[in-house]
Amino acid sequence: MNTLRRAARWMRWYTREFTDESAYERYVAHLRNHDPHAAVPSRREFERKRTDAREADPTEGFRCC
Repeated sequence: MNTLRRAARWMRWYTREFTDESAYERYVAHLRNHDPHAAVPSRREFERKRTDAREADPTEGFRCC
């Protein structure tokens, strides 16, 4: 049973890393480590800013047109 739980945790971690769903948690951890008093944006603000940055740089290959 322990092996099954470990496999499920690994699969969840792998999926979150592959889809970059954990980017917000990494960003918040980075902010906290470098400036504990910095304002942390909401997840929605973070995702909006990240999407805007991607769309502003067509050389990244995220856009089809």
